[in-house]
Amino acid sequence: MSSLKVWESLQSLGYLPRWIILLLDVMVVAFTGVISYYLIYRTGLVYIKQENLSISIPLYIIVSIMSFRAFRTYAGIIRHSSYIDAVKIFFSQFTTAFLLLSINTLFDNITGHLLYLNIGILINAIFSFSCLFLYRVMVKQLFENYFNFNNQKLVRAIIYGSDANAIAVANALKSELPARFKIVGFIDKSSHNKSKMILGLPILQHKKKVSVLMRIFNAEALVIADKSLSKEEKLALVDECLEFNYKVYTVPLISDWEDQKEISKKVKNFQIQDLLERKPIVLDNKSISSQLKGKTVLITGAAGSIGSEIVRQVIQFNPAIIVMLDQAETPLHHLSLEMSKYDCNSEIYSIIADVRDKIAIDKIFERFRPEVVYHAAAYKHVPLMEENPSQAIFVNVQGTKNVAELACEYNADSFVMVSTDKAVNPSNVMGASKRIAEKFVQSLHNNILMQDGNCRTKFITTRFGNVLGSNGSVVPLFTKQIENGGPITLTHPDIIRYFMTIPEACQLVLEAGAMGKGGEIYIFDMGKPVKIIDLAKKMIMLAGYVPEKDIAIKIVGLRPGEKLYEELLNDTSKTLPTHHEKIMIAQEEYENFDSLKLNLSELIESANNYNAEEVVARMKLIVPEYISMNSSYELLDKKTS
Repeated sequence: MSSLKVWESLQSLGYLPRWIILLLDVMVVAFTGVISYYLIYRTGLVYIKQENLSISIPLYIIVSIMSFRAFRTYAGIIRHSSYIDAVKIFFSQFTTAFLLLSINTLFDNITGHLLYLNIGILINAIFSFSCLFLYRVMVKQLFENYFNFNNQKLVRAIIYGSDANAIAVANALKSELPARFKIVGFIDKSSHNKSKMILGLPILQHKKKVSVLMRIFNAEALVIADKSLSKEEKLALVDECLEFNYKVYTVPLISDWEDQKEISKKVKNFQIQDLLERKPIVLDNKSISSQLKGKTVLITGAAGSIGSEIVRQVIQFNPAIIVMLDQAETPLHHLSLEMSKYDCNSEIYSIIADVRDKIAIDKIFERFRPEVVYHAAAYKHVPLMEENPSQAIFVNVQGTKNVAELACEYNADSFVMVSTDKAVNPSNVMGASKRIAEKFVQSLHNNILMQDGNCRTKFITTRFGNVLGSNGSVVPLFTKQIENGGPITLTHPDIIRYFMTIPEACQLVLEAGAMGKGGEIYIFDMGKPVKIIDLAKKMIMLAGYVPEKDIAIKIVGLRPGEKLYEELLNDTSKTLPTHHEKIMIAQEEYENFDSLKLNLSELIESANNYNAEEVVARMKLIVPEYISMNSSYELLDKKTS
């Protein structure tokens, strides 16, 4: 057989059955027993007397097998052996020695002579342990060297970290099939391990720049496995690696550091979400639980990116009933299938309905009597709403009005509306429609307080910026454009946006809903704004390409109604702090409810006539700070100025 065929047969070799490994182990201890016998015999001592061989040899094999079974030394895969296997073998062999010594003593007490030489038992245990572990190491090295030899395209990588987690990552990557990395060293940021090695690889001191160490060791990638790094330190490492075209990988939180398959699966390319992530939000779970546990919760727009995450988070607080309402059939069906896999006691209903249809929504309120309402249903795409202002009014204004009024009519405990930073000093139809909805919800709550009516509903508004990964977000758009080879389309080189993750935004929605007394507009701490062109360049580099060389960035101009930057507060607004550092209250002036309700009726009537200019003109009367940008509706501002 040729050497090539030998390598191919090794490559296709599967994992050996456990009984074969057990048989191999028995053969090894039989071999070490023979070696021990002759070594002791050469010293002039008798390990086992001739007349006792028929008893001592079977007894030795049986006790060894019992120890192997007790410690399951044969359960591990030989080519992936680790120190855990060494510990198991050690205990099995010295348990065997202990049992044989005990049997020896008992046999001596009964017959007056020993089955084995006591020192021989200990010598044999040492030999057995050494040989059992040695052959595992040899098999492991054979497979590692074979795969490294066979695959010339392994990425040379350095692991950042030198603790137990970093070692676990290295072991997982070295045993990964098919292999992706050839680990060439570790970096220790504390510089405490000078002149030491891990797994036969050097520990490098982070005195020099990481890029310099990468170049010295001809490494192509950095795997960040050090969990003690701050966000700033991690970002600095990523920026440095991207500057010199090195790939960066990260290891998310892992529950079981002994599961090498889990570890290797989770070693992934650094994503733009990893760069923008912030410290985990600490929620007041007790307050949220008291609001939701055992209650009936209605979530409108449940199939959307925000609505579906609210569903996932609400279900953790064990409400009695969750009503998922949306007019999008297929996404709602997918969410229903996902929810059916949850192990929970909540009854979950999927309802197809449109918030514009007050009669349909009324029937839903009458049937379920929701106690908590999360209103996430909305049209949100700026360019589309600029072309279809009537639809923006039907969903964002009339839809909100319908759900809010019914929440009051059926005495829901709370109504939480999801709004947007585009509602602040709006420059487009979508933002203005959301601001009108905010005004209505606030004035409705104020009217209830003034009239001291029967409605006890708390009306709360939450306002935040762009959400990473949501439908229409730039991140999935850029990702798709990069996968297609570019170009990345950017509306303006100076455009900036605030970002937060979907779970983060929804956590704050739940927190605000629980803390709200009614009538507030809560705004969220969005962190530092991000320049979109920098975001695009980093995404290109994280994908392993060079901006403007491999992937072009094309400036296409601002879309109708689009701003260069978003705001979270009006010019005249102030903020009040809350007990949560990431949530503030925006102090906005209340509108007169009766005059606002009349204006909304006229606005909805104009929308029903589908006269775009009339609709937008009425919106500008209700929201005086609404100044159109890069839009045909700019003419309306000139007429009134």
